[in-house]
Amino acid sequence: MIRFAFAGRCSTEDLQDPAASRAWQLNRAQALIEPVGGSVVAEYFDIGHSRSLPWRRRPRASALLDALKNPDRGFSAVVIGEPQRVFYDNQYSLTHPLFTHYGVELWVPEVGGPINPDSEAHDLVMSVFGGMSKGERNRIKIRVRAAMAAQALVEGRYLGGRPPYGYLLGDAGPHPNPSKAADGKRLHRLELDPAVGWVVQWIFSEFLPGRLRGRGLYAIAECLTRDDIPCPSAHDPDRNPHRSGIAWSKGAVRTILQNPRYTGHQVWNRQRKQEILLDVEDVALGYETRMRWNDPGQWIWSKQIAHTPLVSMEDYLHAKEIFDSGTRTRSPKERAGKLHVYVLAGRLVCGYCHRKMSCQSVRSEPYYRCRYPEQYALANKIDHPRNLFLREKDVLPPVDRWISLQFAPGRRADTIDRLHAAQRTTAPHPPAELQAVITDCDRKLTNYRALLDSGAAASHTVAAWISETEALRKRTATRLQTVPVRSALSRDQIARIVDAAGYAADVLRTADRPLKTRLYAELGVTLEYHHAQRKVLVGITPGQHLVGEKKVSEGGLEPPRPIKGTSTSS
Repeated sequence: MIRFAFAGRCSTEDLQDPAASRAWQLNRAQALIEPVGGSVVAEYFDIGHSRSLPWRRRPRASALLDALKNPDRGFSAVVIGEPQRVFYDNQYSLTHPLFTHYGVELWVPEVGGPINPDSEAHDLVMSVFGGMSKGERNRIKIRVRAAMAAQALVEGRYLGGRPPYGYLLGDAGPHPNPSKAADGKRLHRLELDPAVGWVVQWIFSEFLPGRLRGRGLYAIAECLTRDDIPCPSAHDPDRNPHRSGIAWSKGAVRTILQNPRYTGHQVWNRQRKQEILLDVEDVALGYETRMRWNDPGQWIWSKQIAHTPLVSMEDYLHAKEIFDSGTRTRSPKERAGKLHVYVLAGRLVCGYCHRKMSCQSVRSEPYYRCRYPEQYALANKIDHPRNLFLREKDVLPPVDRWISLQFAPGRRADTIDRLHAAQRTTAPHPPAELQAVITDCDRKLTNYRALLDSGAAASHTVAAWISETEALRKRTATRLQTVPVRSALSRDQIARIVDAAGYAADVLRTADRPLKTRLYAELGVTLEYHHAQRKVLVGITPGQHLVGEKKVSEGGLEPPRPIKGTSTSS
């Protein structure tokens, strides 16, 4: 009897059913191996991960590659249900040599059995399936984008996402797709929120100059916070779980002033998902998806007014002109100063509010500042100084010394032990409450659909319930997918990462500022400044682009000025 491991994948981006997807892929795999007396003894099935991710970045596929190295793995061959689900583009050519090296056969239904590594025909077939997988994904992307552009342009259809501040989601009738309409899906449109719609109009009126110069973003945000007007995330916390909801910020005011949908037009394609190389030095690591702003010329505007406008087109364009011209910022001559390299940019946070400290140059010397408006501090009920400053040259030398000490040859074993222990104590588990919400939504959906099937009189009400419950389930499932999957690393793996990080730590002593910035990124350095104690806490995650969030070590240091002391670690 041949013992097999089953490998598969299911993406949940298009609401696929993981259980059904796994079942049919496993059935295809078993139909291939049962005639030869094979049985599946292990499963490596990824859920919610795109096919474009390399095997090393899919948790279960990565575990399978690690299992190949183990002589006691318990199986002698691997079977997959469908190659297009598992391999994408050139992934087959990057992974199959590992199967050959460790003497593990790869069985594929389309080949009719095991792949012969010496067969050009098999290589060609698998390469074709990888290309088909990439082509299928690209075709779906093109069709969906073309359809959404047409719906926004011609119909002015609301295409999803959080409604802008000042609007609520309203019912726009049954879905035009008959099958989706039968399931209770309905279209939505933006409707005026009477509680805060006036706030948007007030922000525009205060910002745009009339007889006097218009007020700035900071002044508007301070005024709204002082008058106890809830900020967008506080007004609608269910749709903004990632925001604190403490007070108004300049960014929130700016976002409102730059949102074209307040003109009553539906505007789509303001942002796009762009895939960029994770590491330009190692293309095999694949891509990661980043959101990027599109040029305004690429935005899709509805031909007609799609919802109640809060501001006129003239006022929106006037605000846009102010932002584009920068007339309320420093003059071009003032802005054209020396460009500075801030080594700790994005890595230093304030110990009071845990926000990233901004970069600022004072007399050509790099500083980091946390400016916390008085109204923010009152709303958050914390004693936060209005401005915090930290000079870079007071931090870098002791941090460099501390990092070099952690990766010194004499402390190598201790560092490995600490990293190995940290990954065991910090590994998270998917929140049980999120799974409970999903289970409750599934139960409600079953009951609601039973009501529809029974011919309930208030079918529109039931359909609205279904729509709300499905939206809640989707949001919860998205939050559940963001829980990082961590697998424990062996001591040998950690040792290799520590050795590589140790080399970077040695270079820190003589590196120039641009190189030091890159090395800090490679080491995964994070810092937290506690002003009252004049202390900076340092954290490191060496090899972050290779191991993600699998290990953490922490350290503290006392800046040499204004308090004298020696570096400490914890």
